[in-house]
Amino acid sequence: MCVSRNSAGRLARLFALLLVSSVLASCATSGQSARPKGPDPYYLAMYGPKPEEKFPLPAIDISKVEPRYLRQQVAYATSEPPGTIVVDTQNRFLYLVQDGGMALRYGIGVGKAGLEFQGEARVGRKAEWPRWTPTSDMVAREPERYGPLAGGMEPGIRNPLGPRALYLFQGNRDTLFRIHGTTEAWSIGKAVSSGCIRLFNPDIIDLYSRVPTDTRVIVLQSEPPMGGPLGTPMAAAADEGQPLSM
Repeated sequence: MCVSRNSAGRLARLFALLLVSSVLASCATSGQSARPKGPDPYYLAMYGPKPEEKFPLPAIDISKVEPRYLRQQVAYATSEPPGTIVVDTQNRFLYLVQDGGMALRYGIGVGKAGLEFQGEARVGRKAEWPRWTPTSDMVAREPERYGPLAGGMEPGIRNPLGPRALYLFQGNRDTLFRIHGTTEAWSIGKAVSSGCIRLFNPDIIDLYSRVPTDTRVIVLQSEPPMGGPLGTPMAAAADEGQPLSM
């Protein structure tokens, strides 16, 4: 069969267009499949390194953390006034109550002491990079681990209280109940053998900056379990230290 030069030219151009389209489609598909997966950049920044701290803190690996335990602003129905801290030990959340039926929610890990305290208290003292002293029960239970620290441990990134601590009092009496940071980020969302109420280090730094001494604290031990996706992240919650409608 004979093909004219014009027809041959048109066929060649058509073939070239099809080839280019195929290559572009392949590139687009390849680019989409190569897009990295992982935590939201919003949270990566929130839990990133803090080189400005007295003892610089490294970033926290949140790749295996359930999203519900990351700091976020959520709807929260409560009769407590704005500025109150509510600790829900059973569901592993700490709420900082805000106006308009909202709260800033933090994931927590709950130690043995945290499961033994219930009721109302106040923040009687705040400390940045606090010292830590194990209780006599801890020393008796694990003498090899805690015996050498019976006299106290200096502040630092290995200190179990982390970069900040809130000390809870009832009247003028120290309850020995603490809200603090942790050297064990994996424990957030879990019950652990020792300690009180622990937060991710960036979260306790954030909470510490938002609450003054004498802040009211309510500790709940019998809340029903929660399930399913919880809360809606709000971009404003990342502005550490800035009150959110409080």
